[in-house]
Amino acid sequence: KQWDRTAKWLYRGFILLLTFLFYTAYHLSRKPISIVKSELHRNCSTVIRPVELNVTNNATWCDWAPFDQDNYQALFGVLDNCFLVAYAIGMFFSGIFGERLPLRYYLSAGMLLSGLFTALFGLGFYWNIHSLGYYGFIQVMNGLMQTTGWPAVVACVGNWFGKGRRGFIMGVWNSHTSVGNILGSLIAGAFVSSAWGMSFIVPGLIIASTGILCFFFLIEKPEDVNCCSPQHNVSSNIPFISKNESLNISISFNITISFRIKEGYLGVVEFSLCLLFAKLVSYTFLYWLPLYISNVAHFEAKEAGDMSTLFDVGGIVGGIMAGVVSDYTGGRATTCWVMLIAAAPMLFLYNSIGQRSLGTTIGMLLLCGGLVNGPYALITTAVSADLGTHETLRGNSRALSTVAAIIDGTGSIGAALGPLLAGLISPTGWNNVFYMLISADMLACLQLKLKAG
Repeated sequence: KQWDRTAKWLYRGFILLLTFLFYTAYHLSRKPISIVKSELHRNCSTVIRPVELNVTNNATWCDWAPFDQDNYQALFGVLDNCFLVAYAIGMFFSGIFGERLPLRYYLSAGMLLSGLFTALFGLGFYWNIHSLGYYGFIQVMNGLMQTTGWPAVVACVGNWFGKGRRGFIMGVWNSHTSVGNILGSLIAGAFVSSAWGMSFIVPGLIIASTGILCFFFLIEKPEDVNCCSPQHNVSSNIPFISKNESLNISISFNITISFRIKEGYLGVVEFSLCLLFAKLVSYTFLYWLPLYISNVAHFEAKEAGDMSTLFDVGGIVGGIMAGVVSDYTGGRATTCWVMLIAAAPMLFLYNSIGQRSLGTTIGMLLLCGGLVNGPYALITTAVSADLGTHETLRGNSRALSTVAAIIDGTGSIGAALGPLLAGLISPTGWNNVFYMLISADMLACLQLKLKAG
């Protein structure tokens, strides 16, 4: 029995590490576009032009067409949304497939194809491609392939861990998002000024390599190695509870999924809508923070990318703290609500005074990252797992894949809207972008507060 317990925990640690690496690779391969933006459209007046280069436009000679036009920010918004809209739509289907296909095969294929399309974007540099349609198509396909990741890894971890200390475990585990963003920024930044194509090719090779690793080593569930399954039934200890409530969630794309979450349980809808607005804020930072720092603080592309990683460092701490506090208090929703309330004034202060000194910039980025990403991390991990393994699902832990997809898919609508709105609003001034982010943050709070009423 002692050996069985030891083996079970060894397997659990191995699965946590393996799925951590997998989703780190997913986020690592998403990050390059935000770093490369400031290289695709630069201030050419500050760049030394080679004497042998014969150009007619001194203002845009160093830009990469078609991003050399005055509407370059809108074009960047188009690229972001090609990825994010495809991701949001594909996520709802992904949960369905994740329930029905072997997770090992599903994840492996997803990572290999994500690596292919990420690398194809970078090859546009070497093939001298200047077509917006090419880069838009690559982004759409990559967005669809990336949807394979989240439902599958959450389902796999949910298969191995019960509810006890789930907030802390998943808070630590969910730091893969920020770790991936940091590594993606550093890798892309290492190549962006010399050959930006490598900023995509290297991350593409990394995620493809993890796909091969997944195929050979992932263990989907404890039963596959003769271990006992954890206890999944969840008591209703989440605050903001409504009694005798029935929730039906139906998604129809020729396939209908219906869950009935019964008495006394805070439902999927409230957290999904909260995540929609929380991801709107988080993903706007993910895709636009390096360009904001470059424009406002006048950093070069590499320095702006490196500085933006501090937001993700704060996100790691925020995600872990949210998990610990929610485990201790038993209040997932309350923890999210408090952090979202605190984030609003911090976003205002960062835009107002965040660039006054290096120390202020570092401190505000860390603080904003923690408060913005903490609730986002908690909802996509511990809350999704709580809902997906609730006793009303009759022990069907594979339903966790679909519940995670519903919640993250709804959140991904916000992830698509944020960068799009930033691209449309930023020409009118960065202040207006931050007003939009603060409004979204307050709307995220409202989704949980309405339930309390």
